[in-house]
Amino acid sequence: MTDPKDIDKNAVSLAVDDQKIVGTLLRPEIPVPGFLFIHGWGGDQEEDLGHAEELARLGCICLTFDLRGHAESGADKEQVTRQDSLNDVLAAYDYLASQPLVDGHAIGVVGTSYGGYLAMLLTANRPVRWLAMRVPALYPDDHWETPKAKLDKAVVRAYREKPHSPGSDRALSACTEFRGDVLIIESERDEQIPREAMLSMQASFRQANSLSHRIIHGASHAMREEKHQRVYATLLANWIEEMVRASRLTYR
Repeated sequence: MTDPKDIDKNAVSLAVDDQKIVGTLLRPEIPVPGFLFIHGWGGDQEEDLGHAEELARLGCICLTFDLRGHAESGADKEQVTRQDSLNDVLAAYDYLASQPLVDGHAIGVVGTSYGGYLAMLLTANRPVRWLAMRVPALYPDDHWETPKAKLDKAVVRAYREKPHSPGSDRALSACTEFRGDVLIIESERDEQIPREAMLSMQASFRQANSLSHRIIHGASHAMREEKHQRVYATLLANWIEEMVRASRLTYR
């Protein structure tokens, strides 16, 4: 573990499509794997900072950031498309990967809800070794350039309630090609992501090196209760520590 006083925390600002997104880079003093955190729609990097700090203490370089239209990042949230969000994620990933201490072959992504959806899309565009998602969302490919806030919620809900075969949409197609390790954390009382969507995602990771699935009993989608947040923090930290330790043994 890394002593907290040995962790550097720096604010970063990235330009994407003439807009600004802001984030926080946390890094220890030794070369280690990197982890990118992607918050959910309507959230911000604050919800990820605690988890990122915990992983930094385990010896990982972490980057949290605000998607455009959220918190201090630029743009009108009502006009942000999924492509805009994906561009933000790609820029954040490239920034993390460019850090001198980051091993380009050992980068993980942690996404929540909409952030989990973006994380799946990211794996089709950049190398990702570890993919951890809490209540990952699923969307139909139709109306890709429509602002995310203006998507028909009834259509999205209906899409999530139907089982989909691997490769049915961009996100599930990305899952079929992913060969790293996957952690999916589900909320037992999720009112936004039906069980069918979770099963469609799990079935799509056909080539993954490993797939772990956990359910936080009694938790809602937003997971506001502190006891559920503690369970999630423990599951995430333990899984990443296991993955990182295994990777270091491989290199020996």
